[in-house]
Amino acid sequence: MTQQASTRRPSPVSATVDFDADGVQHGFLKLPISTDISAWGAVMIPVTVVKNGDGPTALLTGGNHGDEYEGITSLLKLSSALKAEEVSGRVIIVPCMNTPAVMAGTRTSPMDKGNLNRSFPGDPDGGVTAQIADYFTRVLVPMSDVVLDLHSGGRTLDILPFAASHVLDDKNQQRAALDGAKAFGAPYAMVMFELDAERLFDTACERQGKVFVATELGGGGTSTPQSMAIAERGVRNFLIHYGLVEGEVAMPDGGQVYLDMPDARCYVQSQHQGVLELTVALGDAVQKGQTIAYVYDMSRSGAEPVAYKAERDGVLMARRAPSLINMGDTLAVIADVVDRLEA
Repeated sequence: MTQQASTRRPSPVSATVDFDADGVQHGFLKLPISTDISAWGAVMIPVTVVKNGDGPTALLTGGNHGDEYEGITSLLKLSSALKAEEVSGRVIIVPCMNTPAVMAGTRTSPMDKGNLNRSFPGDPDGGVTAQIADYFTRVLVPMSDVVLDLHSGGRTLDILPFAASHVLDDKNQQRAALDGAKAFGAPYAMVMFELDAERLFDTACERQGKVFVATELGGGGTSTPQSMAIAERGVRNFLIHYGLVEGEVAMPDGGQVYLDMPDARCYVQSQHQGVLELTVALGDAVQKGQTIAYVYDMSRSGAEPVAYKAERDGVLMARRAPSLINMGDTLAVIADVVDRLEA
């Protein structure tokens, strides 16, 4: 932790649970706010702590973005089902990290338009979103050994279901996270390249030496029985793999496909505004030079669409969900299919 961070005032967030007490506790992380409708109010972030003796601590988070529902739903279900006697160590469950965004069903917070996953390490003197990020960075992450952050595509993306780790300088840390990403048991496992990782929750955890696994489990601003089954199995696999609960890791029928994102060329971003037509489906193999999408100018008829071509061989792992598209929007993501993933 930097010297600047260590000299900041304590987080204004307080917890109604005792993180050191054995048993099952349900409570809140309370962040004081003052608004037009609540002069002396608080953002109430639900939290469950399940502890049983000594052992590792797992931090499980959903709702980092408020319109990504597999994580929110699976962790709400786990919070009411997990029993202390099933656990060796401690499981901290936060189903709705950015509670204001979750309640609004939006990616960003309606209180300050903050994108929580672009707000780390946070600031105790910043806006609501920065204060939430600061609490996780300085309180919850330091007490954790392994972190699972559950994402999906939200309203604007649809994504193949995968768990991912990142390339790290510490190869032991990278290997431990990669093993966890595989053990999550989604149909796909990936080493992921982020367009800008500096302010991500991922980076805040990894810089503290924590084992961090992220997921993308669908999208379109909804969940399906299939995506929920992957999420629930994956959360349990994660806890089994890192020794917090007993059992055997359950892998998907048909095995697991390994994907790699080596660089920013995996992202195909629109240089036009209009209506989007994808010509390939999620999971389809694509070849370099193949037309994968057209963008049509809606301001006039009779105009030829703009064709977008793949810059690499691979598989379509993500696509824009809405058909309306603006300049700069990611319309597709192409990942390499590889035989193995190694740190």
